[in-house]
Amino acid sequence: MEVSEVMRRMKVLSLVLVFAMVFSFAVSFDNVALAKSTVWIYTGSGPGSVYFAIGSMLAKVINKKSDKISARGVTSGASVANCRAIGKGEAQVAIAQNDVTYYAWNGIAQFKGKPVKDLRGIATLYPEPVQLVVKANSNIKTLKDLAGKKVVVGAAGSGTAQTAEKVLKAAGVWDKVDRIYQTFSEAAQSLVLGQIDANFTVIAFPAPAVNQIAVRVPVRLIPIPDDVIQKLHNEGCPFYVKVVIPKGTYNGMGEDVQTIAVKSTLIIDKDVPDDVAYEITKVLFENINDLAKAHQVAKQINIKGAFEGLMVPLHPGAIKYYEEKGIKVPDNLKP
Repeated sequence: MEVSEVMRRMKVLSLVLVFAMVFSFAVSFDNVALAKSTVWIYTGSGPGSVYFAIGSMLAKVINKKSDKISARGVTSGASVANCRAIGKGEAQVAIAQNDVTYYAWNGIAQFKGKPVKDLRGIATLYPEPVQLVVKANSNIKTLKDLAGKKVVVGAAGSGTAQTAEKVLKAAGVWDKVDRIYQTFSEAAQSLVLGQIDANFTVIAFPAPAVNQIAVRVPVRLIPIPDDVIQKLHNEGCPFYVKVVIPKGTYNGMGEDVQTIAVKSTLIIDKDVPDDVAYEITKVLFENINDLAKAHQVAKQINIKGAFEGLMVPLHPGAIKYYEEKGIKVPDNLKP
């Protein structure tokens, strides 16, 4: 055989071997990729959002700690949009207020006639309390004292405005206050300047929106008493939980204040495999210190309170984790 023919055959053989190696690598790489489940975590509206901070960090921790999941935290329109995204199959995991999950599951309020039955729960995370702010030297001491006062009830169409209406109606003063609709930042400025008397916020504490006021003038929070809380529960608002915001949380707060809160909730699509839901639950509760690097509110996440205010059934994968930890799951939370 001529030397040139030998060289040609060797070249062809080399090319075959190269293609075989590339194909083998591609198959191997593809198998690795397929071995991981991709999970989209819908969070909040952007870097200033607590949901965005917690959800994005959860995705990072999952990627670091899990060999089963590839997670991506993305911005979204928050609670209502997040529930709808799971219903459409656009998101596998999301954070949402428990009142919104209640509305979504039951097909009421913003979800009227369109229930989202694909929702399942991983856990409730931390409270987002009603924080009704006044200046520390204000003569407003109770909800009843708001009658005749200028009160910011939240931005028009916001969840805060919806909650403020429920609370003030339960207290019997909704029609007696001068209602003003402003954003958190607008309301902070208005209170400091004395243009309003009180300001509703619904947000995790300590809240920048309240500190924005407290660094300029001392503040107090108005308590929500037991009778108002009970009335809210009786009138179809089972999602509110009782919360105490400790004294010293803000400049001017000299005593603990009882209020109500919705609970932020980690929700998941019912079709997510059980082992993936189990892994997410495990990563969540075993890496709280890492989550707290994104926002200190994560320190309030506690497995003992994982069912408090949960308004949708748990995912079987989450149930497996709780049972391994010796935590009894209530029958009403089983799918």
